Amino acid sequence: MKPRPETASLAALSASSPEVAAAQRLRFNRQGPDLRLVLSGPWILKAGVPPIDDLAREIDLAPPRRLVFDSEGLEGWDSALVTFVYAALGVASRRGVDVDLSGLPAGAQKLLALARAVPPHVEAHPAEDDALTARVGRVALHAWGTVGDGLTFLGETVLALGAFLRGRARFRRVDLLHAVEVTGAGALGIVILINFLIGAVLAFVGAVQLQQFGAAIYVASLVAIGVARELGALMTGIVMCGRTGASFAAVLGTMTVNEEVDALTTMGLRPVEFLVLPRLLATALMLPALVAYADVFGMLGGLFVGVTMLDLGAVEYLQQTRQALALRHVMIGLAKGVAFGVVVALTGCYYGIRCGRSAAAVGAATTQAVVMGIVLVVIVDAVATVFLHLVRL
Repeated sequence: MKPRPETASLAALSASSPEVAAAQRLRFNRQGPDLRLVLSGPWILKAGVPPIDDLAREIDLAPPRRLVFDSEGLEGWDSALVTFVYAALGVASRRGVDVDLSGLPAGAQKLLALARAVPPHVEAHPAEDDALTARVGRVALHAWGTVGDGLTFLGETVLALGAFLRGRARFRRVDLLHAVEVTGAGALGIVILINFLIGAVLAFVGAVQLQQFGAAIYVASLVAIGVARELGALMTGIVMCGRTGASFAAVLGTMTVNEEVDALTTMGLRPVEFLVLPRLLATALMLPALVAYADVFGMLGGLFVGVTMLDLGAVEYLQQTRQALALRHVMIGLAKGVAFGVVVALTGCYYGIRCGRSAAAVGAATTQAVVMGIVLVVIVDAVATVFLHLVRL
């Protein structure tokens, strides 16, 4: 049978493009039942690699019995040649075509032998059961594992706090001072703004009802007790979850990704003691101070509404506030601030320390820290409110 003339796969295209220059170094030559791949010129990465689709189309046009490589015109090669030949082996294997590599350089044959020595292992993952009971079970197991891990983290934190009370905690004092600045002065502006608006809204909502009975003056009592006892601490805790808790999770998560937390363990330092304890102490100390500012500006927001919308005198409003506000209301709000500070710090640090090893994991940890922190703050507030009602405080 007369051999088929040599054909170039992309000869009709412009020779100025890198793809065409790469294709011109590969020619297909039919010799009886064999398809000979004639390699010429330099086969290096800088010169480009011909597309493997040309070979697939040539095989599909008339399936040969064997694929033969001819590298007599080869001027030089590197991993570009090995990459192309390895891809060609895959194309030939899927179409049931034998391959003859004897025409390739000896070095390329050795590299291909190494590449094919261990076949790719694809781990088969069993399909998950999509039944309702199976999904509920997976969620329950994940929640149980999270609870157990959280208790372990809480225990490590208690041990670190005990070491601090004994004067044996190992952390940098500058980290504590920095955390105090970030959680205290750094958050003061947003806390003041939010609580001023909350006090104004509470006064406006109360005034709508109390004015019907001619008792607009009692708006001062409503705002004073509501802000000092509940809303000041609650809104401050929620704001700190979104601000400080997210910051803790992002910082510690990034340190986990960069293996800085592992480095501390290698050096004999406990990450919970070195990283979590300063942030916990700073947040527990600063959040009650923020709650005090929140109470003051919440009442000022109520005063603003009372004076501008209810035609109440400022002195009259402040006098009613003083009569309604007892010391126990203020102390309850400050005590809740301490509890919320502990919740915010522990939640943010837990999700940061337990973060995965990727940038996406840091984002997920930050989101989980904010969401779980807000949920826990509301739960702690609800439990505390019910308990205080039962003991009549």
